[in-house]
Amino acid sequence: MKVAAGCLLVVLLLGGLVAFWVFGAYNGLVGAEETVTTAWAQVETAYQRRGDLIPNLVATVKGAADFEQETLTQVIEARSKATQVGIEATPDLLENPDAFARFQQAQDGLSSALSRLLVVVERYPELKAVAAFQDLMVQLEGTENRISVERNRFNEAAKTYNIRIRQVPTAWFIRMLGWPFEAKSYFASQPGAEEAPPVDFS
Repeated sequence: MKVAAGCLLVVLLLGGLVAFWVFGAYNGLVGAEETVTTAWAQVETAYQRRGDLIPNLVATVKGAADFEQETLTQVIEARSKATQVGIEATPDLLENPDAFARFQQAQDGLSSALSRLLVVVERYPELKAVAAFQDLMVQLEGTENRISVERNRFNEAAKTYNIRIRQVPTAWFIRMLGWPFEAKSYFASQPGAEEAPPVDFS
């Protein structure tokens, strides 16, 4: 009788330890996922900041005589596309590689259009001398740097989270118990993406 009671106690203790570990693993994944979500919010904020600067930039550049309309149009269209993709982004964007790729492609397209605009501006010294334009360039440079920083932070958070959900035995519990934890997408590097677009007009 005592042996049976002892065995039961051991089983209960082991069951309690397993349950404690499972709860801890689940809560740890929740925390890691929230870190990814917070990092993503910072990325979106940085992109929104850039999007908000562009109308003022375009308005200022339009003031230059004979400025290349095609370049301005490309920036306006790229901003519109990036904004539309952002609006259409679903809550599962981070778990949907295709949707995430479309979001990144739209933002990268805007980066390319801005880079072309800044190259063209070099041919307009009178524009570069305008104080409002110089101020916008400083803000844009800071925003591009912030985008790079926030994307890197997001990738680090997503990497930590993705590693956790793939590790054993956590991965087993995710499959067996149907836990709602999906792998997150990453920002992929583009050629030259490690550097913000040049905006030095000194």
